[in-house]
Amino acid sequence: MPSSRTRLIAGNWKMNNDVPAAKELAEALVEKVPAGNGVEVVICPPTIDLACTSHKIADSAIKLGAQNVYWEEKGAYTGETSCSMLKSVNAEYCIIGHSERRDYFKETDADENKKAKALIAAGITPIFCCGESLETREAGEHVAFVTAQIRAGLEGVAIESADQLVIAYEPIWAIGTGKTATAADAQEVCGAIRATLVEIFGEELASGIRVLYGGSAKPENIAGFLAEEDVDGALVGGASLKADDFAAMVEKAGE
Repeated sequence: MPSSRTRLIAGNWKMNNDVPAAKELAEALVEKVPAGNGVEVVICPPTIDLACTSHKIADSAIKLGAQNVYWEEKGAYTGETSCSMLKSVNAEYCIIGHSERRDYFKETDADENKKAKALIAAGITPIFCCGESLETREAGEHVAFVTAQIRAGLEGVAIESADQLVIAYEPIWAIGTGKTATAADAQEVCGAIRATLVEIFGEELASGIRVLYGGSAKPENIAGFLAEEDVDGALVGGASLKADDFAAMVEKAGE
């Protein structure tokens, strides 16, 4: 991995932790997550927890991310959250295109494209998720499927620096199922993602964009993924809800 790409460990809390629990976890993470080891750390709580979590991590190196956003600036969009609202709680990142959003809530590549453009315009870095189902993988179509998601979701997206965009490859069949892709599986797709980013943004920008692995990453397996050339970190689900586990992953990423 080129030294220009800082490893990134991002925690996706999903729909877990009410406000008291979020405060408790945030406090534990500030205490336990190693600082100064060259790893960028982001936590993405539910929307209801963003303000309190922001307050708890304010004096730490941990950065704040959101789990979703709507592309309009304001208006009659009941239940949605705008970029300016995320900025007001100091969110620097936002997950978009997660497989659960695409599956359960029927979000499309066109939706993710609008979200990506809105976030980048607002100065928030999208963590753009992509990934295939088990059926698609078994059919041998996983690389074509994921690179098509990248092309559609980033069509017309313009960035001036590599830190304006993060990609997270999440094989859907390895999320919360106990199954995990091998490091070679991850590299195959992350390498194809990188090649697609070169097509879109050119070699210089694409070489600096971080690509994360996001399928049941844990302290026990993260080192293997990070050893791969095009894996620059992890988007962590369940393990991000345990301060000790998440801290251990950050520590391993800094080794």
